[in-house]
Amino acid sequence: MRVIPKPDKSEYPEYAAMYMNLLPDDGLILKHLADNFQTVRDFIYALPPEKLLYRYSEDKWTIKEILVHIVDDERIYAYRALRFARGEKQSLPGFDQDEYTKYSGANDRNLDSIFAEYEAVRSATIALYEGLPEDSLLRKGVGSSTYHSATVRALAYHIAGHEQRHINIIKERYL
Repeated sequence: MRVIPKPDKSEYPEYAAMYMNLLPDDGLILKHLADNFQTVRDFIYALPPEKLLYRYSEDKWTIKEILVHIVDDERIYAYRALRFARGEKQSLPGFDQDEYTKYSGANDRNLDSIFAEYEAVRSATIALYEGLPEDSLLRKGVGSSTYHSATVRALAYHIAGHEQRHINIIKERYL
């Protein structure tokens, strides 16, 4: 798989450091994305089914909602990566993750359905990054309503770190 060096701090907004810090500095972000899909899938399928609808607090998401949120976030950030790689100059709108989750219907879906979508999105993300020209990885764009800018390669690391952060939260607060 392609090697994509880890971005430096000038390539992503300050808040994204919490995601970047969870990832190794080996340039193997696409391999990590591929491997981590199976790790997450195995981890979630090993949980008791009743845990999938558990909320550790009334205002927190269920595990199923977290999974669909991870997929939504990856789809959005990969789309941003595509647009920035292609030279997009317009600022892209942000999204309200709580509204997306509210309307996701995640809790009514079975796990096979969620992971089929998760796998399709992950495969598409990896294929996108495998096909991007080398010089596009450092192109930068603005992708939120708060004017946060990021490079194309930083968005790949955001996707992986965001996923890892949520899996860590599940392990810490849901089990």
